[in-house]
Amino acid sequence: MRVFTLLSAAMALIAAPLAAQVALPRVQLPQVGPEIGATLDSLDELRASLRRTVDRLARERLRTIDRLVRRNTDVIEMDAEGAPARRGELLVMDVSVKALDLALQAGFTMLSREEIEALDLSVVRLGVPAGLNLADAQLLLAQLLPTAQVSADTLHFQSGSANGAVFAISAQGSASGSVPVGMIDGAPGPSVNVAETRGFAKGAPYPSNHGSSVAALLASAGADTIRVADVYGADKAGGNALAMAKGLGWLVSSGSQVVTISLVGPSNAVLERAIGAAQRKGVVVVAAVGNDGPAAPPAYPASYKGVVAVTAVDGKRRALIEAGRALHLDYSAPGADIYGRNAKGKRIGLRGTSFATPLVASRIARAMGQGRNWRSALDAEAIDLGRKGPDDTYGRGLVCSTCKGR
Repeated sequence: MRVFTLLSAAMALIAAPLAAQVALPRVQLPQVGPEIGATLDSLDELRASLRRTVDRLARERLRTIDRLVRRNTDVIEMDAEGAPARRGELLVMDVSVKALDLALQAGFTMLSREEIEALDLSVVRLGVPAGLNLADAQLLLAQLLPTAQVSADTLHFQSGSANGAVFAISAQGSASGSVPVGMIDGAPGPSVNVAETRGFAKGAPYPSNHGSSVAALLASAGADTIRVADVYGADKAGGNALAMAKGLGWLVSSGSQVVTISLVGPSNAVLERAIGAAQRKGVVVVAAVGNDGPAAPPAYPASYKGVVAVTAVDGKRRALIEAGRALHLDYSAPGADIYGRNAKGKRIGLRGTSFATPLVASRIARAMGQGRNWRSALDAEAIDLGRKGPDDTYGRGLVCSTCKGR
């Protein structure tokens, strides 16, 4: 396994933080696996190929951000950190009435006060003053309210793609006895049986291919009761942090004990606070590391403390070269050479860390439903790949190794 150690080191050397997380464009990717010889020439060639791929992913990510903002200037703009967010809106927590009056006197407008159910979280939405862009308004508000928590309503992106190809592989049988599972994503289509779907975006719930496949994978790996918070709907600025926090609150209040999130974005104070509140109530949050490649900045919510961060492997147990990174990594699961269902119920091929994440979440829910310690149960199941012990490529090992979807 020395090749994997060298590959991980090579990828770490060429990784550098960039502006924001975006959905992975479809690019041709080199394969990485144990069949590659460990000669110096082959390693040099592979390192060069990896570098080209990482650079290409980085360029495509920035181009995608630019296209997204330029095509949706009516609802999206960049925040002070260079991440896409809802246009003209800022989120404030821990603000007094007196301090809020100062902001209103400076030209900010009160849009709403959001009380997020089950999480004891209050968020004030403010409109930015006329003539100010979001980034400048964010900096100004932080100066006006130095003791408050100010953030933009940043966007999150689905971290997987459905290519429409059908693979000749067998279905994984469902196991009974799991605790209820919540899912924050797009809504599933009618062919995927879920207990309830609620919308937290304009036009939601609205069936999506991504949400349908994530829900189908949850069910195939053993999740019994599935509830879905649709944070996209038909909203061009969907997947925003406030919608995700509100969706999480509803899922917790509805009894979900595990919540899976196959979305990726920048760090956001509102969402981090909401996830922390859910965790204190005993909810396990599972999230994808994304598909932006090893040069991407740390993925959120996967990088928040206590979140179970998931990466993906293909059918030959090779790490997906496009897999992103988090500040920690817990497990890997199949994320390629598997299949799910699109919004119309058609069986489709899947690739991405999005689709590994619900497999891990289902395993956690099943262990909890059986009264077992979920960490011990997953560690007992996990197959150690790469170098011996936990590593930054496969985490603590491969979970749900025979899961293929339906």
